[in-house]
Amino acid sequence: MTSIGKIKTFFLRLSITTLTIILVVSALTRVVSASLATLADEAPMEVAAEDTLLCQPSDEVANLLEQIAARDRVLSDRENELALREQDIEIARQEITASLARMAEAEERLAARMEQSATASAEDVARLVAVYEGMKPKDAAVLFEAMAPDFAAGFLARMRPDAASALFSNLSPERAYALSVIMAGRNANAATE
Repeated sequence: MTSIGKIKTFFLRLSITTLTIILVVSALTRVVSASLATLADEAPMEVAAEDTLLCQPSDEVANLLEQIAARDRVLSDRENELALREQDIEIARQEITASLARMAEAEERLAARMEQSATASAEDVARLVAVYEGMKPKDAAVLFEAMAPDFAAGFLARMRPDAASALFSNLSPERAYALSVIMAGRNANAATE
């Protein structure tokens, strides 16, 4: 046999031996796995706490264990209460946020209505001033004699100077003086700086 033939034979025997070892190990693994599985099926499912202790605890240790268990229950109850309170607080926060949003919307609507009302009021006063300016001074003077002085002074202050002077010339001297004092004193307390 040549050296190449010897090498081939050696590798062939080595291959067969390796294959045999692998098959034997595989078979042993299956047998051990099956044995462990049957042992696990036969083992008890639950083990009581007393069965796990190697010795029975003394009364003092048993008492401490009961106190710890009681304290654990109290802490669990408190945690549940806190969780409920947190939920209540979150609900209240959401309700407050919604209420604030509704209030902001209502405030915006109110401001718009007030602006509309102020604009309408200013327009009404401007129309009345235009009407009084368009009247004959003698006819307008009759109305201004009957008006409350503060009210009449408000209209006179908004009138064109030429229309107001024509109206003043048709008022009684007492009334013209009273209206002049009211109009001059309106801005007397206004800040100058």
